[in-house]
Amino acid sequence: MKKPALIVIDMLNDFLERWQPAARESLIRSVNELTSQVREQGGPVIWVRQEFAADLSDAFLDLRSKKIQITIRGTHGCEIAAELNVAPSDAVVIKKRYSAFYGTNLEDILSRLGVDCLILAGINTHACIRTTAIDAYQRDWPVIIASDCVDSYDREHHEISLRYMKGSIAVVLTNSEIAALVAEAKKS
Repeated sequence: MKKPALIVIDMLNDFLERWQPAARESLIRSVNELTSQVREQGGPVIWVRQEFAADLSDAFLDLRSKKIQITIRGTHGCEIAAELNVAPSDAVVIKKRYSAFYGTNLEDILSRLGVDCLILAGINTHACIRTTAIDAYQRDWPVIIASDCVDSYDREHHEISLRYMKGSIAVVLTNSEIAALVAEAKKS
């Protein structure tokens, strides 16, 4: 792992404003720490965010059928939380489904950047993180799940998803373990 890319998924106002303040602050702090670590090592940071038309014509079936207005284009809710350290040079990918790869240009961006490993952070572990990890694995990308930087509103499914991915689809590491791994790879 010489040049990992950090992919931060759905750290959006509509999702994070519903979280308990302590859990939200902890997750944001951990993501900001990891973005700094990756940038210091020369790796790119890519922000992925969900966004739908107001009429939900591009939303997935469940949202359309239940008329759930969430992460609507042009609203505060579809924006990345202001407390996150987004740099002007960071790429931003808009997605319409759980996976950051489905119907997006993420794979092209990664190829252009010449990265050799993906680090995933964000929410929700049981949905968008898991499907993105599976899609990355199916595309032969080595995947690291940043355990300090992923979470779900559903704790049980968060834990089940981490157990499912660990060791087969992805390596699950803390921020300090990721920093040590990246630093060691830079030496060799």
